[in-house]
Amino acid sequence: MSGHGSRSVRPDGVDPAARSRARRRALQAIYAWQLSGQNIAEVIAQFRTEQDMEIADLEYFEDLLRGVDGNLAKIDEELRRFVDRDIAQIDPIERGVLRLAAYELLFRIDVPYRVVLNEAIETTKRFGADHGHSYVNGVLDRAAAQWREPEVSAARR
Repeated sequence: MSGHGSRSVRPDGVDPAARSRARRRALQAIYAWQLSGQNIAEVIAQFRTEQDMEIADLEYFEDLLRGVDGNLAKIDEELRRFVDRDIAQIDPIERGVLRLAAYELLFRIDVPYRVVLNEAIETTKRFGADHGHSYVNGVLDRAAAQWREPEVSAARR
């Protein structure tokens, strides 16, 4: 681990910094996938060879991509309830962030909703349009309140 500064791996073995990097790489891959229409396995293979994946959680990166791809119809159907336009009309970066976060909120209940929302907002600030993070925050805040209702209610008490 030398050269990486102090890294705090949680007791469950999760490295939050590596997960953050995996999410950023996953967004880049989802963006490319949305625009190219390539098979997700091809996108994963391309990112494995072209990107600096050793600094990310590769297993989580692949889970995010395969999860979005394998559950896309359900993810988009669920997101439609919280967006103000057709999914295809949402900026590609914001659409990718929303799909990744929706996958985590719906299918990765091991990840706290606050982590999902914070990561989505930070990733959108980094890669999205100027006020894209506000849109993403609004959509995901409403979605999390329904999809993770017990967790959100407990956190707000």
